[in-house]
Amino acid sequence: MMNGGGGQKRRNSKIIPYEYRVESDPKFFDKSWRKLHDAIREIYNHNSMSLSFEELYRTAYNLVLNKFAPELYEKFTENMKAHLEEMRTCIEAAQGGLFLEEMQRKWNDYNKALKMIRDILMYMDRTYIPTNKKAPVFDHGIELWRDTIVRSPTIQGRLSDMLVELIHIERTGDVINRGLMRTTTKMLMDLGLSVYQDDFERPFLEVSASFYSGESQQLIECCACGEYLKQAERRLSEESERVSQYLDVKTNEKITAVVVKEMLANHMQRLILMENSGLVNMLVEDRYEDLTRMYALFNHVPDGLTAIRSVMTSHIKDTGKSLVTDPERLKDPVDFVQRLLNMKDKYDNIINVSFSNDKSFLNALNFSFEHVINLNNRSPEFISLFVDDKLRKVVKEANEEDLETVLDKVMTLFRYLQEKDLFEKYYKQHLAKRLLCGKAAPEDSERSMLVKLKTECGYQFTSKLEGMITDLNTSQDTTQGFYASTSSRLLADAPTISVQILTTGSWPTQTCNTCNLPPEIVSVSEKFRAYYLGTHNGRRLTWQTNMGNADIKATFGNGNKHELNVSTYQMCVLMLFNSSNVLTYREIEQSTAIPTADLKRCLLSLALVKGRQVLRKEPMSKDIADDDSFCVNDKFTSKLFKVKINPVVTQKETDPEKLETRQRVEEDRKPQIEAAIVRIMKSRRVLDHNSIMTEVTKQLQPRFMPNPVVIKKRIESLIEREFLERDKVRWTWARNGLAPSPTLATRASFAGHISKFFSLSLPFICEYRSVL
Repeated sequence: MMNGGGGQKRRNSKIIPYEYRVESDPKFFDKSWRKLHDAIREIYNHNSMSLSFEELYRTAYNLVLNKFAPELYEKFTENMKAHLEEMRTCIEAAQGGLFLEEMQRKWNDYNKALKMIRDILMYMDRTYIPTNKKAPVFDHGIELWRDTIVRSPTIQGRLSDMLVELIHIERTGDVINRGLMRTTTKMLMDLGLSVYQDDFERPFLEVSASFYSGESQQLIECCACGEYLKQAERRLSEESERVSQYLDVKTNEKITAVVVKEMLANHMQRLILMENSGLVNMLVEDRYEDLTRMYALFNHVPDGLTAIRSVMTSHIKDTGKSLVTDPERLKDPVDFVQRLLNMKDKYDNIINVSFSNDKSFLNALNFSFEHVINLNNRSPEFISLFVDDKLRKVVKEANEEDLETVLDKVMTLFRYLQEKDLFEKYYKQHLAKRLLCGKAAPEDSERSMLVKLKTECGYQFTSKLEGMITDLNTSQDTTQGFYASTSSRLLADAPTISVQILTTGSWPTQTCNTCNLPPEIVSVSEKFRAYYLGTHNGRRLTWQTNMGNADIKATFGNGNKHELNVSTYQMCVLMLFNSSNVLTYREIEQSTAIPTADLKRCLLSLALVKGRQVLRKEPMSKDIADDDSFCVNDKFTSKLFKVKINPVVTQKETDPEKLETRQRVEEDRKPQIEAAIVRIMKSRRVLDHNSIMTEVTKQLQPRFMPNPVVIKKRIESLIEREFLERDKVRWTWARNGLAPSPTLATRASFAGHISKFFSLSLPFICEYRSVL
């Protein structure tokens, strides 16, 4: 500060710290280390109870504080090495089973001592070691144990061999000290993952591979496949359990891979294809337990499940082929389909129970069955006959719940069919016979099957089938209306009739020559015709005399009275004997005008079927000649008052009928193929030949598998009718602006034909033409 009047400057002042020099003892480190050295020796000798750890900690603390940490760390290292050398000598001297026990005892002692030493040198751990990037006291001690003891040339190999040998002893069935094994392997893991892997795991896996290679060779020579797989499963379980008891958890995957490779992968094909006990034998004998084991074991093998699927697929195809091509099996369509269903149920159950419902196996099964079913071109017919049989039987057995289950199973076979349109053709025929002969299942059951078909194939597939059932319901109302509107006086002596009005196009009716009906039937049928045409303008009735049935009251010469249930043709024949006692075949044919084949079957059913012989034939033979005579069998008897006489018909189609059905199906396919081509070309405009073949096949495949030759012919037909034009490599559409009227008219007619099936509108077809 300056005085008020003098102007003198203030002198600067400076504070100087108090200087005190600490004189250190030149023997301070030696004395301190000696104290620590003696204490560490007492720790080694298990006399730590007499030590003051607080005093020892302060001693180490002062050494570090006075910058003696490097010397302390070095002395600690020398001390540990010397002590470990003494331990190594003791461990090396241990013999036999005492070797591991001695090592484990020394390891435990060393760990306890090292933890105490770490606590004493804790201040050095916190300050000096992080700064100078040294290993912490405890970690450094572990490293010294590893390098001095475990990695010692005299101990390393001996330790590895001892551990592997003990595991081998356990594998052969003897008992070992698992607790000692667990602590020893844990010691190796504590020393570092590389120590465990290099000093134990690697030789362990190598010896295991050799062991299981030899064992698998012995087993496969003397064991069946099932027994061999049990041994492999047992070994895998043992190894997994061994890992959980005393090995590192990561070893489980590696040892499992060794067992799988040596016992399964190296013998995969031989096991799967083993004669009399391999996969095929297991499938044939339904050995679910063995199949489950095989699936579980080979799931670990690369491509193991692929190999199982391949063999299973081949077996199903071979078995199925022998079934669908066996001439004896083809004689009974119902049994044929039932065997297919049983076979499908069998493998569905195997896949569900033994193969964990694996989707890849389900796909393989579906592929195999599709191949098998389509090997026989009569499969659509047989499946339809099977459904027909079940629906007929439900009337008698009244087990609609079981029927639903069967129909669901049948639909799985139906999905495999490549010719679903052929099935539709047969199903329509069989449904018509059931409905017209009164053999149909309850309407709910019939419609249930149609719902399943509609769900699978769409409304178009079942529209006509549903129309057939609707026709019968409508026919009942029509018949009731006929009797209600007609005077009872006019029908007093006439037979009662029930008429089914069948819509043309919905029913599989065939053009047939109407036979000569008895006068009584002609009279009432003409009255019904007049009634129906009077109430429905613009319609036409054509009697289908090859269908229908009749109930006839008959009195035989012995006085027996029966009510005979017969077909229309049988009725026409029997009614002739009201006016004649004996008739020849030629006379019957001329009187009834029934087609020859149908008439012969009719007469055979009336004269030769045991228990139904209402006529007698002379001579009694299955062949019918023109001059063979027939008369009423006056001695006919039956326990039943109502006797049903079924016509002699074959359940399956005859060869000409099969050929005719096939031709009708092929003809029906032509407009479908053409319609598919039209749809594709409308959307794509320009397309090469191979692409249009592929697209057409893809579109039609859900209904049938089109023949490439037929597709090509339909393309040619469309070109000829100027729907397409041909380029060198493409089919194209062109706008219609130059076509003359006759060409348009022709195309309009063709368009109407296609749209009848596939809803193709007329304007669309006429809008385009080909330009040549």
